Amino acid sequence: MAFGQALIYQDNTLSGGITAVERKVLYIGEGGAGAAFDQVHAINAQTKLDDILGSEDSDLKSNIAATMLNAGANFTGYVVAIKAVGGTYTWDTALEFCLDAPNDIDVELVVLTDELTGAGDVDLYQAACVSAQSVFAKYITIHAAVAGNDGSQTWAAYATATKALQTDKAAHRVYLVPQLHGNNLGVVVGRLINDAFSLGDSPMRVLSGAVVGLGATPVDSAGLSLTNAHLKDLADNRFSVPQSYTGLDGTYWADHSSLDVDIGDFKVYENLRVLDYLTRRVRLKAISKIADKSLNSSASSVAFHEGFFMQPIFDASKITTIQGEQKPGLVKKPKKGDIVISWANTTEVEIFMKAAPGDSPKKISVHISLDLNRLA
Repeated sequence: MAFGQALIYQDNTLSGGITAVERKVLYIGEGGAGAAFDQVHAINAQTKLDDILGSEDSDLKSNIAATMLNAGANFTGYVVAIKAVGGTYTWDTALEFCLDAPNDIDVELVVLTDELTGAGDVDLYQAACVSAQSVFAKYITIHAAVAGNDGSQTWAAYATATKALQTDKAAHRVYLVPQLHGNNLGVVVGRLINDAFSLGDSPMRVLSGAVVGLGATPVDSAGLSLTNAHLKDLADNRFSVPQSYTGLDGTYWADHSSLDVDIGDFKVYENLRVLDYLTRRVRLKAISKIADKSLNSSASSVAFHEGFFMQPIFDASKITTIQGEQKPGLVKKPKKGDIVISWANTTEVEIFMKAAPGDSPKKISVHISLDLNRLA
């Protein structure tokens, strides 16, 4: 070679972080008079809802306000107000409008504030989530309002009609919230997205504090108030409801239950949202390795890529210690055998991974006895 050369290339290793979508919410529902209809509005804790949703009350507006009270200062989301009659969008077309280009909104939760009209809506909600995953590669869940008791039914009649909405349904990405106090949906969504608490926490967590701004306790047609017994009956039938504890001030929450099958892994929201969190990150790692010959069937490559693909799970398992108290990660620390890389042929590889959610005590039994034989 006649001339010396020094060539410098800047390689992009695709090892940066990703834009987090967790805790971001999209609200869709009928707006009141004066709302800016059929538009996507970004909102946060400082948003004046009257400016975009009008001064008239609506279920959409009251539930967003309840979310703001419970979500904390870092609340962010989007809202689309649709018209009851003659508008451009229905809830499903509004959702597609938001997820598709040019809006290309990426959120974790979709909140439908209009009460579902029948059991068939559940199937439509699940189908919308599956479609978002296959068409837009977006992992969403739908949290939908169910009518409360307006005082025209006994609690027994209300429970029978409400439980029929979920009978025989298998929809692990759908969560139904009875609007018993008028704004229950907004309250629990705010509790779920408050970034002072972990994605892996159940809204049942008492240390998260009492809920804020829940509406008045309803009564039925016989004048009887809603009780914990009524709420437990709904919770046992896969509805997300508040609860209280005898001797403890304030109102808290039960599990945020999905319509997963009885033996399913995703009967509570924290299990699915942690897996979605990991999936979003592992998916991008997999894409970065398309046609990369460094991923091959050699022992050294397999060993390296086991760590490469498991990195999001290792990161999610990190324990933080604050003033001597340990804050567990989203999942338990991975152990040997939690990932297997298997080559089907020279161009197709399958990767099997496991992530173990952390322990979460939801039933605590304490047995206290006297020791009458201790002498000194």
